Amino acid sequence: MSADIDREIAARTDTYFNRTRAIVERFGDVQVTYAVFLRRPVICAPRIALDWLRAVAKARGTEFHIELEHEEGEWVGAGDPLFYLTGSFAMLADLETLYLQKIGAACVAAHNAYQMCLELPKVAFLAMEARHCAGAEMQEMMAYAASVGSAAAKREGAVGFIGNANDATAHWFGANAGRGTMPHALIGYAGSTVRAAEMFHETFPDEPLTVLVDYFGREVTDAIAVARRFPDLAAAGRLAVRLDTHGGRFLEGLDPAESYAVLERHAPAAVRRYRSETELRYLVGTGVSAAAVWRMREALDEAGFPKVRIVASSGFGVGKCRVMAEAKAPIDVVGTGSFLPEIWSETYATADIVAYDGVPRVKVGREFLLRRAKGRGRNHHTP
Repeated sequence: MSADIDREIAARTDTYFNRTRAIVERFGDVQVTYAVFLRRPVICAPRIALDWLRAVAKARGTEFHIELEHEEGEWVGAGDPLFYLTGSFAMLADLETLYLQKIGAACVAAHNAYQMCLELPKVAFLAMEARHCAGAEMQEMMAYAASVGSAAAKREGAVGFIGNANDATAHWFGANAGRGTMPHALIGYAGSTVRAAEMFHETFPDEPLTVLVDYFGREVTDAIAVARRFPDLAAAGRLAVRLDTHGGRFLEGLDPAESYAVLERHAPAAVRRYRSETELRYLVGTGVSAAAVWRMREALDEAGFPKVRIVASSGFGVGKCRVMAEAKAPIDVVGTGSFLPEIWSETYATADIVAYDGVPRVKVGREFLLRRAKGRGRNHHTP
């Protein structure tokens, strides 16, 4: 088992780490301490990396001493170490590439999820990131990150993430299965939005029904038609419409002038406070704007369906959530994968050795890690 793990690590780590291990084994091993940190503020999400380190230590018949400076879910400042890692230099030298891969993106995504949940604290979130991930490992990491950011926001009173869109990573949200009803493809197959809803309900009669309403560009018309087809579900609050209008057009019945008029009726101050063209687009532009959400709520209420819920998706990152909050958009659930890091270079985690056999030593420019190293040890975790 150890030989298999070593071969896998050797193939995927940077060559200079493999050569460093060989040199240390030849000239004599030492105990080293690494400080692991990011260059931007994050939410601490180290569990996947730490579990991997523990598994490697067990396979190699050694021990790594891990001292967490920040518990999972805590805010961490730029350059502030997440944890210190101590052990045999020969056993740790070739691991840096791989454990850093498992830390940076998760911490940034957790921070994004945390901010999004706090911007819309009364709105439930559904994690829909899987389709944007580069394989199963990233999918697991991003679901974990969303759950950590969500838990941090829940501690501050937010509803947070209530689940995700697939079974494999549902466990991070305390669930056995993912959530979801229909993609656009099912509506194309059915030939009409109402027929797609009928097909779903006939197949899954005990499930709440969430219907995409933008396929034919008749969001309002089709939403009301579905509600009339399922009045009992609508009255029981078990029917929702999902707005996913793409950015190339307005929601049915809207244009720039009417979008302004909708917000003037419901959130006039929001338009007067926008700070950028992007924020203005989120308010009154094409796609799923605040005006679009308000117009859908108006139409449903006017048709006698006040309990039909609105699910909004399409580009809901931190900035869009903030604008929706300012516009008091009546969203019940946000479906999003936009907690994934947008600027990948911000996810680069770094590890520097700060002590050799207990003697503090670090490269010039990283002396701040030495200062932290002297006072470390708040949380001790030894695999």
